[in-house]
Amino acid sequence: MKIIVIGCGKIGVNLISSLVSEGHDVVALDKNAKLVADITNIYDVMGVCGNGADSDVLFEAGVKSADMVIAVTASDELNMLSCFIAKKMGAKNTIARIRNKEYNDNSLGFLKQELELSLCINPELLAAREIYNILKIPSAAKTEKFSVRNFEMIELKLKEDSPFVNEKIMELRSKYTAKFLICAVQRGDEAYIPDGNFILKAGDKIGVTASHAEISKLMREMGMQKSKVRNVMILGGSRIAYYLAKMLTATGNTVTIIDKNRTVCEELSQSLPKAVIVNGDAANQEILLEEGLLSQDAVVTLTGMDEENILISSFAASKNVPKVITKANREELIHLSEHWGLDCFISPKKLVADVLAQYARALQNSEGSSVETLYKLMDDKVEALEFSVRQGLSILRIPFRELKLKPNVLIAGILRNRKPIIPSGDDMLLPDDKVVILAANQKVKDLSDILK
Repeated sequence: MKIIVIGCGKIGVNLISSLVSEGHDVVALDKNAKLVADITNIYDVMGVCGNGADSDVLFEAGVKSADMVIAVTASDELNMLSCFIAKKMGAKNTIARIRNKEYNDNSLGFLKQELELSLCINPELLAAREIYNILKIPSAAKTEKFSVRNFEMIELKLKEDSPFVNEKIMELRSKYTAKFLICAVQRGDEAYIPDGNFILKAGDKIGVTASHAEISKLMREMGMQKSKVRNVMILGGSRIAYYLAKMLTATGNTVTIIDKNRTVCEELSQSLPKAVIVNGDAANQEILLEEGLLSQDAVVTLTGMDEENILISSFAASKNVPKVITKANREELIHLSEHWGLDCFISPKKLVADVLAQYARALQNSEGSSVETLYKLMDDKVEALEFSVRQGLSILRIPFRELKLKPNVLIAGILRNRKPIIPSGDDMLLPDDKVVILAANQKVKDLSDILK
């Protein structure tokens, strides 16, 4: 597909990288000529320098033949205007990044309808939801939900004392009453879709699929069930902090936000009356201890600097805070931090890239299936995709044991009549099912792609 990306900041560059890797024809558009030049030197894309709301600039970028226009500049208003003009000029689909909380709280549906937007995307709200979901299963390093909410996938890091260590996967399900499937393993830089003979080792990162109830049951049986998160300290009064605190206080959690900007604190105290807002430096250890760090169930570091978030998270972990979540966008810093014992990271720019990659694949799908959810796991080496199954698919009603799947591909779950099924060789796909596919080191764009 031909895709125009307006705005080449952190989000834009990460998005361009993701779309190029997916094989799309990408045009990078930004007012900053140096940014455009740098991007065209790194990626095989066309670059256009100019204002994304200028019809002449959009015409030069080829908007009339564009399958998708994505506006991710720093200005919500410019993003909306650029998409509106692009749509009027012939772009098939338009997506705008809209971050302002006033737009997202009240008028998002109206704006989407009137501007004919295909999708509105808010990186900070996506990140807040991701953190909120992790806090509900604090033993997990990552948790993903599919469209039917009672089916989930979590990532776990196996420690030396884990009961899974040195065990064959086929033997584990007989040792636990919980119904689950180990569907992916990352060991060092390699990712695997394991078979039953795969032996797990300490340090492995594993992906587990099951219903929410079965995951909770498994955590209890493994002795990994952490106490429910009640008290949460958020460091940095960002937009993510606002959205997260709003979700947490609505469900009865006690929330403390610390930020050194007094104006930010005053605004948060007005918009979050149930939260405790502290004006102070989150990097100051004495302030953290005075405000009750040692009594927190979870600490979430959301300052504007990756390095500061990592250092504060390391301090919180050293004080045995049960759950520490770190916002970081730089991959190299995340990999370094994992050696210091940090294992739970949130990257807003990566979340946006994943959502838009999912949307682009959904537009390309055949009539027999369509992508509804896409997650990238195990440092992007594994993809989990949820497909909606329709009539006409060639693999309908064929037992899975008779299907010849490609290597490193797994059918990880079926969602039928809102009930999750951990599949066996006797199961099969039926029309209106939703099916979760795991694929390592390859991209699946359609259900037919899983067959040899």
